[in-house]
Amino acid sequence: MNKKNFYCEKYGASSKVLIILPGWGDNRKTFDYYINVLEKYFTIYIFDYPGFGNSSFPNKDLIIDDYAYYIYKFIKNNKINNPYLLCHSFGCRISILLIAKYRVLVDRLIIIGGAGIRRKSIKKKLCSLKYKLLKRVGKLLRQSKRNKYYEKLFNKYASNDYKNLSENMKKTFKNIVNKDLRKYLKYIYCPTLLIWGENDRSTPLKDGILMNKRINNSGIVIIKGGTHFVYLEYPYYVLSIILEFFKK
Repeated sequence: MNKKNFYCEKYGASSKVLIILPGWGDNRKTFDYYINVLEKYFTIYIFDYPGFGNSSFPNKDLIIDDYAYYIYKFIKNNKINNPYLLCHSFGCRISILLIAKYRVLVDRLIIIGGAGIRRKSIKKKLCSLKYKLLKRVGKLLRQSKRNKYYEKLFNKYASNDYKNLSENMKKTFKNIVNKDLRKYLKYIYCPTLLIWGENDRSTPLKDGILMNKRINNSGIVIIKGGTHFVYLEYPYYVLSIILEFFKK
């Protein structure tokens, strides 16, 4: 991937480096509030992922390792030592691989509503099976009715995240959400703080509790009433937690 695929902005001029890794579909603008404060203490790098914000999408399907490898190369090429990492949702997947697979030395890690645990409930399995069976039924219809049938089926069963993607990003999305990273959690060695919304439905609280159990030297803060976007719902509170953790 080249610079066109990964747009990056830099803030601050401290010797300490903070890398912010947003969630899937988000871009650097969702962290403006945090950057305005944290740039006083850090040199901050924040990215737009391919297909979002100012980053174009390459002419190939991507896997999570592609994203992690680019950030790894960025850290190496810019001679960044012991950065702090702040990640939300999808950004957690990248952080896990950076530390556990690419052995990037990290000073501290903050995970907000982190993704990386793949769960499939019985309900979801049955729903997926039903969808596949109904797709097969569509092959029995006339061509004139088949496309409309498939469109209705897709709108009923596809997630909102998936529906909103362009065609060339849908395979990448599948590649990413189907990857379970829990086996890497035991290799995260740095002090880690997990911040979770009590009512997170995208990455449920039980994922945060599991990460807390498997990551050595970690702690978790559960924010009552918070959802998957707890950092946008309670910015002052979350920022105060982040600053306190970074000061220790």
